[in-house]
Amino acid sequence: MYGHHDQDSDMSFTHESMLDFGDPFRKHQMICRYHQKAPTSWTTLNTAFLFFVIGILLGYISYGAAMHIVKVEDDFHKMQELKVQAEAADVAKSEFLATVSHEIRTPMNGIHGMLALLLDTELSSTQMDYAQTAQDCGKALITLINDVLDRAKIEAGKLELEVVQFDIRSILDDVLSLFSEKSRHKGIELAVFVSDKVPQFVMGDPGRFRQIITNLVGNSVKFTEKGHIFVQVHTKVLTDLKALTCMNGRLESTDLSNGCPFKTLSGCEAADDRNSWDTFKHLLSEEELSSKILDNKVNSAECSPDKNVTVMVCVEDTGIGIPIRAQDRVFTPFMQADSSTSRNYGGTGIGLSISKCLVEMMGGQINFVSRPQVGSTFSFSAVFGRCKKNPFSDVKKPLCDDLPTGFRGLKAIVVDGKPVRAAVTRYHLKRLGIIVEVASNIKMAVALSGKNGSTSHADFSQPDLVLVEKDLWISVENGGWNIQQLEWKRNGQTFKLPKMVLLATNISTAEFDECKAAGFADTVVMKPLRASMVAACLQQVLGMGKKRRQGKEMQNGNAFLHSLLYGKKILVVDDNKVNRRVAAGALKKFGANVECAESGKAALALLQLPHNFDACFMDIQMPEMDGFEATRSIRLMESEANKRMNEENSSVIGGNPHNKGQWHVPILAMTADVIHATYDECLKSGMDGYVSKPFEEKNLYQAVAKFFK
Repeated sequence: MYGHHDQDSDMSFTHESMLDFGDPFRKHQMICRYHQKAPTSWTTLNTAFLFFVIGILLGYISYGAAMHIVKVEDDFHKMQELKVQAEAADVAKSEFLATVSHEIRTPMNGIHGMLALLLDTELSSTQMDYAQTAQDCGKALITLINDVLDRAKIEAGKLELEVVQFDIRSILDDVLSLFSEKSRHKGIELAVFVSDKVPQFVMGDPGRFRQIITNLVGNSVKFTEKGHIFVQVHTKVLTDLKALTCMNGRLESTDLSNGCPFKTLSGCEAADDRNSWDTFKHLLSEEELSSKILDNKVNSAECSPDKNVTVMVCVEDTGIGIPIRAQDRVFTPFMQADSSTSRNYGGTGIGLSISKCLVEMMGGQINFVSRPQVGSTFSFSAVFGRCKKNPFSDVKKPLCDDLPTGFRGLKAIVVDGKPVRAAVTRYHLKRLGIIVEVASNIKMAVALSGKNGSTSHADFSQPDLVLVEKDLWISVENGGWNIQQLEWKRNGQTFKLPKMVLLATNISTAEFDECKAAGFADTVVMKPLRASMVAACLQQVLGMGKKRRQGKEMQNGNAFLHSLLYGKKILVVDDNKVNRRVAAGALKKFGANVECAESGKAALALLQLPHNFDACFMDIQMPEMDGFEATRSIRLMESEANKRMNEENSSVIGGNPHNKGQWHVPILAMTADVIHATYDECLKSGMDGYVSKPFEEKNLYQAVAKFFK
C-alpha cells in the first residue's frame, strides 16, 4: 500500500488480507506491501531497558553475594589463624613471664640468701648495718618484682585464689608489725580494731588478703606525716560502698566541729566523717549485746547458718589526701597523682590496681573517700567462707604462738581521753581475757578503783593494771602527778597499788626516766598495739615470765627447727650453683646433712633405690630434665619397687600382710617460678610441698614440719 509496487522488493513487508462485502459470489483480496517497517513504540523500548537494568542489578547482586561469601570465608579462616596465633602468643607470654620470673628471682634468691647467711656470722655493728640495709633493699626489690608479675598474671587471667583456713586477726597483727618502726619514727598512731562479730577463722586466701591490707596500710604510712592510721574490720557494711568523692573532695553530709578536737583515733580530722566516735560507739554497743547472746558459743561462725561472711575493711589515714584531678585514675595501673608524688614518695602506682583486682576476685569492691590535706579512707569488702570443721585444725597461720591464757580474769583500767583510742586498747586487752574499764583521766580511774563495783559486771575495787596514755600523762591537766601521791582507797582504806603501765607511740630517754620516777613500770607498751606484744610486755610487768609458753615457742622457734632437721640427710637439686649454696647453707644451719645435685638426671641417679635420703628440695626449671619430670620418674621408680616388695611379701608363706613397701621420699618444689609452679601442679607431678624462692626460716619450717615429727 505504501511505496511503489516492486516484485523484487522485500516480501517480508507484504501483508495480505481478505475483504468480505457481504456478497458470497464476490471475493476480494487486498495485498499491501510496506516500503519499510513501522517504528518501535516507546513502551517497548522502556520495557526492554527496564528488563536490561533488572538483569544487570541481579547479576551485580549475585556477584556481590558470591564475593561477600568468599570474603567471609576468607575472614573466617584468617580469624581462625589469628586465634591460633593469639593463643600461641598467650602461651608464649605466660612462658616468658615464667622465664623472666625465674631468671630475675633466681639471682635475687642468691643475694637474699647469702645476706641472710652473712647476718648469721659475727659482724661488727657497721657491717651488720650494711648487710641489713642490703637485705632490706633486696626485699623491697622482690616485692616490686612480685607486684609487676601479679599485674601480668591478672592481665593474662592466670591468677587464682586459694581457699584455706586462716585467722584474720593474726594477719592484721603481722601487717602492723611490718610498719611499726616507720609509724613510731613518724610519731603517728597506727592501730587496728576487729569487730567481735568477725569470725576468728574464715576460709579464703590469706596471702592475697594480706597483700591488700599491706598495700593500703603501706600507702597510708607513706603519705601520712601526722595524725593516725586506723584499720577497722567489721562484718556488715554500715554505709553504701559507692564512690563518695564529691566536689572539692568532700562528702555531701560533712559536719565539721566548731573548732573542737575531732573524735578520731588521734584527734585529727579524717576524710570520712562516717567513721566518727558516734558510729564507732554504736558498733561497740551492738557487739556487747551480741556477745551476751553468744556467750556460751565457742566460735560465732559455728552458730551461723550462712555459708559465707562478708568482711568490710576500712583503712583511714590523716595524710596528704588525693588531689581531686587525680581521683579518677587512682586505680589505673602505673599512674600516680602527679610527677612530684613519685619524686617525693617513690612507688610505681601499681599497688592499688592490683588490690582492686584482688578485691573483685574475692567477690567485693573497693572505694575511697579522700580530701586533699585532710586524708583518705579506703574501704573494701571481701566474701569469705565460714569454717564448718574444727577451726583449730589445719589452719594456715604464721609461726606465732597462740595467745597466752594466764591473763584471764585480770582487771585493768585504761586511762585515755580519746574514746576511739581507748576502745582500741580495750579490744587488744580483751583478746588476752582481761576485764577492762575505761576512764577519761587518772582521777576518774582512782575513783573507779575506789568503788565496790562499776558499770560492768566486774568488780574494779582493786584493779591489777592501770594503763595510761603518754600524751594524757604529760598534758597540762594531768601533768606533774605522782602515783604514790594519789589516794588509792576503798571504803576509806588504802589498798595495794595496781601496776601502772605507760602506753606510747614513741618515748625519749628523758620521758622514760620521768615516768619511772612517777611510779610507772619499767616496761613501756609501745604502739602499734598487737596482742602478742602486749602479752609479752604485761608478762614482764607482772613478773609472769614465759614458762607456760616455753614448750610451744620451742616448737615454733629455731631450736625446734634445729631438732627437726638435725642429722637428716637432704638432697638439694638446682642447676644454679649459688642457689645450691644458699639452700645448703640454710639447711646446714639447722643441723642437716646436705648433698647437692645440679640436674634432674643427677638427682634421679642419687635417688636410685635403696637410698638413705630423708627429703629432697628440687628446683622446677632445669635443663635436660626439669623438676616435674624428675619427680614423676622418681615416683614411678618408687611405685614399682613398692609393688615388687608387696608381691614378694605376699608370696612368702606366713608373710606379714601389713608389711608393705613404703618407699616415698618427700620432694619439695624449690623454685622462683611464680607463674606456673603452683601448688596443684606440684601435687599432680607427685611432689609433697612447695617452697618459693627466696625461702626463709618460716617457709622452711612450714615445709618440713609435716614430714619430720
